[in-house]
Order: sequence, then structure tokens, then C-alpha cells
Amino acid sequence: MKVGRYLVVFIFVMSMLITFGKRGLVDNYAMKERLMALKKSNQDISLENKELSRKVTLLRGNLQYVEMLARNELGMVRKGDLVYRYMK
Repeated sequence: MKVGRYLVVFIFVMSMLITFGKRGLVDNYAMKERLMALKKSNQDISLENKELSRKVTLLRGNLQYVEMLARNELGMVRKGDLVYRYMK
């Protein structure tokens, strides 16, 4: 009879270790969730890198693109352009 109790206690302890212990089922689920989040983050960063690489290529070789950026983002004008200033 004592052997049966010890066996039940042993099985119970082992099942708790398998479920909640280090590298157990719960930890495995959390690691899968973290892996999915990291893969998503990697994909986002990869897309951002491709976009930045495209912009660098345009900045190095396309003068019209550089002019457009200077006009739109920096507010620069070309000689001979007519500039309107609105007062509020």
C-alpha cells in the first residue's frame, strides 16, 4: 500500500515538474509566443531596411529626388521661383 502512495506522489511531482518546471509545457508556450513576436519584429525591421536602402539609392543617384526632398522637407526654393507668404 505504501508503494502505491509513493508511486502516486512521484507521478504527481513529475507531472508538476513537466508542466510548470524549467523548460516545461508552460515555459515552452511562453517561448513560442516570444519567438513569434521576434519573428514579426525581424520582418518589420527587414522591411524598414529595404525602404532605407531604396532611399539611399535614390539620394545617391537621382537629383530630382534630392531636389524634391529639399523643396518639400526643407522649404528651399529655386532661383526664379515665386514664393507666397501668408500672414495669419
